[in-house]
Amino acid sequence: MDDDGRGRARAALAAVAAASDRPLVPALASATTPNPRRAAVLMLFGPLDSVPSDRPAVARAVGRDLDVLLLARAATLRSHPGEVAFPGGRIDPGDVDATAAALREAREETGLDPAGVEVLGTVPAVPLAHSNHLVEPVLGWWWDPSPIRAVDQRESAAVFRVPVADLLDPAHRGVTVIRRGGQEWRGPAFTVDAESGRHLVWGFTAMLLDALFERLSWTEPWDREHVLPLAVRR
Repeated sequence: MDDDGRGRARAALAAVAAASDRPLVPALASATTPNPRRAAVLMLFGPLDSVPSDRPAVARAVGRDLDVLLLARAATLRSHPGEVAFPGGRIDPGDVDATAAALREAREETGLDPAGVEVLGTVPAVPLAHSNHLVEPVLGWWWDPSPIRAVDQRESAAVFRVPVADLLDPAHRGVTVIRRGGQEWRGPAFTVDAESGRHLVWGFTAMLLDALFERLSWTEPWDREHVLPLAVRR
């Protein structure tokens, strides 16, 4: 991705962050969470490594080397074991704000140097009624990437950068279906190939990615009836 392409991608993400009164996930904007636990996640984009996607995205702003940072949670965790997530966690009393919390968690989980991250801004917090959390996504641009790794294997099984063009590839998209108590929940999902193997991105993380791509007009037509099976029954 040349400098012009990087500039377009960064500017598009910054514009989303600037619309601070516009919910990223409108479908959840009206959900209520009494006395929620506040949390933050870092949605970090940039030309992160030297392994670009082997396919061009339709959107001009998406170069082959535009990546997003993700991690796979350890399979032994009680909460969301094995799932792919953004770096992040609960906002501690010592954190100045959601941005500080997201950067602290990202450093603790992936070893990245926050000094190389340009914080573009935040989007309205997303309420998650089922877990009683209020999660504030922080959008960042990694202008000076630093080495990353799974700092604590008890928390994260793998840390990896994923080309955005691969996530937008219709061949990597589908939905997950959860049926419980006579009800059915469908949500967007992505398959990701990393050095640690193939991962399924679903749930809250996939919902944020899907909503962001829609807002940016980066989404390419994909089969919304294609079901991607979950590894374990939920």
